[in-house]
Amino acid sequence: MIRITVTQKDGAYVSVESEGHAGYAEEGQDIVCSAVSALIVNTVNSIETFTEDRLLCESDDGYVYFSFPDGYGAQTELLVKSLLLGLDSIRRDYGTKYLKIAFREV
Repeated sequence: MIRITVTQKDGAYVSVESEGHAGYAEEGQDIVCSAVSALIVNTVNSIETFTEDRLLCESDDGYVYFSFPDGYGAQTELLVKSLLLGLDSIRRDYGTKYLKIAFREV
């Protein structure tokens, strides 16, 4: 299962963390894992390419974490909201057996 944790402080995004594999199908055939990965990679690339906001990112097999150490602007906020919309759509279509999304306030 993929576990997404969105950390917020006073309603603002602090970080997004994705851990695990969906387990929907075998590696290379798992459309849930592929869809989640594509959304996350596209969001990170879009923030880096289209905004001036500083992004810290680390990744490994089955793991991605990104945060905004200096805050962010409206474009980044829209991109993160778009990511969360896409992830929630996948969760609704395929179920919490494969994808869970949690919000955490700090």
